[in-house]
Amino acid sequence: MQDKDIEPPLLMIPGPTPIPFNILSSLSSYPIPHRSPEFCTIIKECNEGLKKIFLTQNDVFIYASSGTGAMCAALENLINPNDKVLCLVIGNFGARFEKIAKGRGGDVDVLRVGYGEVIEPQELESMMAKKSYKLVTLTHSETSSGAANDIKTLCGIIKKYGALSIVDGITSLCAMECKMDEWGIDVLISGSQKGFMLPPGLAFLAASNKAIEESKKTLYKSFYFDFLAYKQALSKNTTPYTPAINLIFGLHCALKELLKYGIKDLNAAHKHRALALREALRAMGLKLLVEDDNKASYAVTAVYPPQGLSIKDIRAGLKKRNIIIANGQGELEDKIFRIGTLGYIRDEDLIKTISVLEMVLRELGYELSPNVGLNALKGRLK
Repeated sequence: MQDKDIEPPLLMIPGPTPIPFNILSSLSSYPIPHRSPEFCTIIKECNEGLKKIFLTQNDVFIYASSGTGAMCAALENLINPNDKVLCLVIGNFGARFEKIAKGRGGDVDVLRVGYGEVIEPQELESMMAKKSYKLVTLTHSETSSGAANDIKTLCGIIKKYGALSIVDGITSLCAMECKMDEWGIDVLISGSQKGFMLPPGLAFLAASNKAIEESKKTLYKSFYFDFLAYKQALSKNTTPYTPAINLIFGLHCALKELLKYGIKDLNAAHKHRALALREALRAMGLKLLVEDDNKASYAVTAVYPPQGLSIKDIRAGLKKRNIIIANGQGELEDKIFRIGTLGYIRDEDLIKTISVLEMVLRELGYELSPNVGLNALKGRLK
């Protein structure tokens, strides 16, 4: 067990993210019956709060699962064998949609770009003009690369051709502007351990009326993730199956904090810190995987190490000083490191991270002017 007097590590990763003390405390509340009037009130208030985060009038289903569960839910409610599906893949998590769709018997086409790149609207338009698709899956903020698709434009094209859009907003919700109803998103998903400042274990999914109606035609839909079961349960302010009671206590608390801050200000704060971090890294002479700020996620930034330095040594140097950063994934493992800027990340956390990163890089032999990144960061954070 961890000593309560030992400072926890600073999680500068794209999930799980740091958790404020009051939310941690709410997680340790004594459980109550999940069919009780008291818990039904909590479920109702969580649904209303999530709608404000998702910017939707649709109900938001709460699953006891990781974000991948919501990815499964999205497709398992909508795919029939041989349905035509287009998966837009800009990294590992876009590819996960592809795997799930194929596993459900979909006739899957893929529009794939390299790590750090995004889907260009004209590429999507060209593919959709050639074939009629039932579903199109896409990622807003790609956690593996730090690239961010222009969801507003892409979903507009998908809607134009009559397909259903399924958007992975797991690391973008709270961190980036994402307007489900206004942008015409049919299914939008997220997860608790990202911008919601909670431990892993909850996934969130909102489905448009069109998606709900389409799910009624699905032959072999999921039992546990069934849209209709969750929608019917929410009409009574409950869940169809046993929920993760204590995580929902935490969600109830977290939503109050997030909404008190305000979704616009929350998005703006994430953008401000992400761009400040990117400026600091550039000032240190480091190359970013996504060089164009307009195509970058505000939740995570991927960075190449200086020539001759290993990712393992850089991460170990920071971990020694109680700061955790992420390795690359898949093809990018040990080729990049990733710094998260979502959830309960404060200015002082960025300052500490950049200060220690500069120290570690110098110790490893990288020539770096003292405080060059730190000064750039502080200048941008003002």
